[in-house]
Amino acid sequence: MKNLVYTFEADLAKRLKNPAFKKAWEETEAEYQLAKKLIEARLKRNLSQRDLAKKIHTSQAAISRIEAMKGNPSFAFLQKIAQALNSNLEIKFTPQA
Repeated sequence: MKNLVYTFEADLAKRLKNPAFKKAWEETEAEYQLAKKLIEARLKRNLSQRDLAKKIHTSQAAISRIEAMKGNPSFAFLQKIAQALNSNLEIKFTPQA
């Protein structure tokens, strides 16, 4: 019997061979990185979405939308989040591979 181990990385590598999937993945990479970094920073400070929302006088749903890659936060809103997380907001432009 074969032991099947299916990882996210293995699945992603397989899917990225599909040009349509790769294009869609690349188009959402910035939103993914924003969501990932926000979740990591929030959890590192032991804050719930509701706790963070209270700190910046917004709703938990607004934080949830960003973390679910469904929001389109303004630069000013991201600055409020960074301040509430005692972090600096950094945006980079990097050459495409």
